[in-house]
Amino acid sequence: MGANDFVTIFFLVAAVLIFFQLRSVLGRRTGNEKPPRDLYGSPDSATGPTAPDAGKVVTLPRRDSAEDEDRFAAIDAFAPAGTPLNDSLRELSKADPTFNPKEFVNGARMAYEMIVMAFADGDRKALKGLLSREVYEGFDAAITERETKGEKVKSTFVGIDKADIVTAEMKGTEAFVTMRIVSQMISATYDKAGALIDGDAEAVAEISDLWTFARDSRSRDPNWKLVATESEQ
Repeated sequence: MGANDFVTIFFLVAAVLIFFQLRSVLGRRTGNEKPPRDLYGSPDSATGPTAPDAGKVVTLPRRDSAEDEDRFAAIDAFAPAGTPLNDSLRELSKADPTFNPKEFVNGARMAYEMIVMAFADGDRKALKGLLSREVYEGFDAAITERETKGEKVKSTFVGIDKADIVTAEMKGTEAFVTMRIVSQMISATYDKAGALIDGDAEAVAEISDLWTFARDSRSRDPNWKLVATESEQ
């Protein structure tokens, strides 16, 4: 046998031994193997959505419809459905979801008393946070005139008989609500010498006013401000 034949037989035997060694390591099946993944076909149902569902946008049900109904129920309980006031309050509620007519009236009643008494006392600081700039300027001018003349006002707030929303409307993002407020007060004005020049120090007077409050529906500030006043007497 020549040298070349010996080398050929050596490599043949080596190849057979390597084959059996590789087979013993890689070719043995245990029954726990994962199926081969098809990298280019449709994904398996166990590993993800099927192709027709892939990339679809799921639309969640709207939650605000129920919230709208709750707000509208509060408005319907305040003003009869189908009336102009009910319709305008609904529009306001759409722009300002925090609006509740009953709570608004309660807040307006408190604001009315605070404003009336602050004006009588000449308390500009209290008035400034409750009035629009234009209304504040009018109140401030009246207080200044009173101070210049040396006049004093003594008032006792008896209470509010009626407080009703008359109109409501949206102007852009600004919400406006006008109220008719009927109150009872004891008010008397004295000159610098102490003589009574207006009102009555003992009699209770009925006062009927139309007050308009406003608020920007986009503002984070929940407070309303008085933007217009009108006496019905």
